[in-house]
Amino acid sequence: MSRNPYTPEVFIKTFADLPLQFKPGEKFAYSNSGYFVLGYIIEKVTGKTYEQYLQENIFTPLKMINSGYDHHSDIIENRATGYERNGKAYVNSRYIDMSLPYAAGSLYSTVEDLYLWDQALYSEKLLSAKYRDLLFGKYIPAGPPSYYGYGWSIEDVNIGESDEKVQIVEHGGGINGFNTLITRIPLSKDLIVLLNNTGGASLNEMCRAIRAILYDKPYDMPKKSSAYVFLDIIKSQGLEAGLAKLKELNKSDEYAIKENEMNSAGYQLLQSGKTKEAIAVFKINADTFPKSGNVYDSLGEAYLKDGDKKLAIINYKKSLQFDPKNENAKKVLEEISK
Repeated sequence: MSRNPYTPEVFIKTFADLPLQFKPGEKFAYSNSGYFVLGYIIEKVTGKTYEQYLQENIFTPLKMINSGYDHHSDIIENRATGYERNGKAYVNSRYIDMSLPYAAGSLYSTVEDLYLWDQALYSEKLLSAKYRDLLFGKYIPAGPPSYYGYGWSIEDVNIGESDEKVQIVEHGGGINGFNTLITRIPLSKDLIVLLNNTGGASLNEMCRAIRAILYDKPYDMPKKSSAYVFLDIIKSQGLEAGLAKLKELNKSDEYAIKENEMNSAGYQLLQSGKTKEAIAVFKINADTFPKSGNVYDSLGEAYLKDGDKKLAIINYKKSLQFDPKNENAKKVLEEISK
């Protein structure tokens, strides 16, 4: 589906009749579909395409000459390509037509251009003081101590390892082959922009360290994920050798078990037919992150593929305990409990 082009009007029809997760304004959950609707509202209100409106009202006035709506057919000098990790190797990320992410993530830019945009938000070049206050207001609790504004997470965070705090306004993002993080520090007007094209990197850890450096505070270096080294050893030498290597890596100051990467390693094993090995990887993830609904969902899937329905049910139920909105777990439980 993501390979095909869609007009905003047509794509909205694919999700318009789905039920709301909760009453609007009641709580926060990020939604690509919500941002897609916002982009279409801009088109209906202005009579222009989302792309035209951004170009005329943001990119051109701010001289953001290296920013725009991405079209795969366009030739854009120095445009980065997205990659994904496969063990320690890299592969091209899956293609996605940019009409599908639309207002939830179809733009390209640079650190320098994003700085122009950021600094304009301290002036009235884009928004009056009244609307800037609306943009950065704390509206919905998004998990203590964070709040969600209009497209921004707002939080008071510790600076490095110190007890001193500073308010940050930030948002992360991800799409096939890329992950990103932008953090504004209104007090000092500092901006941290991290743009990565290797599928996923530890941007939050990097950002915490950079904030500490800006304020001359102690900081920890971001750690590498042990998942990919672990995965390569399993593939080449077997599970026991992989577990021994993981134990060794865990004693190192350079490596750490990271949930998303470990989950990805488990799925690579599962998809290649190494079900027992995948179960072992998912169990390590569940032991390390025992309050994550996602790790139990993955472990349940692996047990189900291995033919152990009883353990699959136990883990899918655990997933729902920590993530009651997990529709996949509900659906699978309903099917296998018949």
